[in-house]
Amino acid sequence: MSGEFRSLPVPEGLAGMRVDAALSKLFGVSRAVAAEMIRAGDVVIDAHPVAKSDRVNPGALLEATLPQPPAAPEPVVEHVEGLDILYQDDDVIAVDKPVGVAAHPTLGWEGPTVVGGLQAMGFTLPDAGPPERKGIVQRLDVGTSGVMVVAASVSGYSVLKRAFKERTVDKTYHALVQGLPDPIVGTVDAPIGRHPSSGWKFAVTDDGRRSITHYEVTEAFRHASLLEVHLETGRTHQIRVHMSAIGHPCVGDPMYGCDPNLARELGLTRQWLHATKLGFAHPRTGDYLEVESPYPPDLQHALDVLRQA
Repeated sequence: MSGEFRSLPVPEGLAGMRVDAALSKLFGVSRAVAAEMIRAGDVVIDAHPVAKSDRVNPGALLEATLPQPPAAPEPVVEHVEGLDILYQDDDVIAVDKPVGVAAHPTLGWEGPTVVGGLQAMGFTLPDAGPPERKGIVQRLDVGTSGVMVVAASVSGYSVLKRAFKERTVDKTYHALVQGLPDPIVGTVDAPIGRHPSSGWKFAVTDDGRRSITHYEVTEAFRHASLLEVHLETGRTHQIRVHMSAIGHPCVGDPMYGCDPNLARELGLTRQWLHATKLGFAHPRTGDYLEVESPYPPDLQHALDVLRQA
């Protein structure tokens, strides 16, 4: 089904650009979507049909009918194995999120979600935020386990959302990384953006968003170190990217350069990274609330192997 009709003169800065590239620049669609729009006859320049490889001239009138945006995915209400409640009241639900579970539905994700799991337990999440993200005030990566807080009321949502935005929530992670960082107590202050050659990865980039990670070695082994990590910012893959950038990737994280042999020795099939603790002012009472999550069996097993070596 067709969506919004747009009409714009081609600006000087796009002179000589291919039509599909110009569409991508002007309307924010991917090159693949632009090519499909052209193939479907939804793009004309000065009232004439075009091919995707045609070149645009400045001042020409580019008219396009954009495709309908994809419908927001809906959570599948289903039991989620390992999703446990660590704390709950009328305003706050703190869950222990297992690995392999997304916070909420997204396009392309067909696995379990925290939202769907809570609804399957009988929780009625507040009508706050987008429908597919009811109650969600923070996220953990699918591949990261640990404590995650969800709002149970509209007022709780507003207060908690602001607390995360203003960085007043104390977020503590534990990460097992390769080698021994030097110094053993340090800060990584390096901007993070999309990886220049792999869109599904992130990297330290000059034009990235400000990202700050504080770490401290709490236990050192022959080939790895256990870190306590505190985040000032909350970028996607932040700990994984920053640890990789300083030469100490998370054990079990091949995306960011881990040694697969060490991961195999420890029985790991995912990165050793766990959200161990969240501390924040309760949205109703203002009292400080701290919720902790124990290590799941696979991460505990990896530590046991290292300690026995």
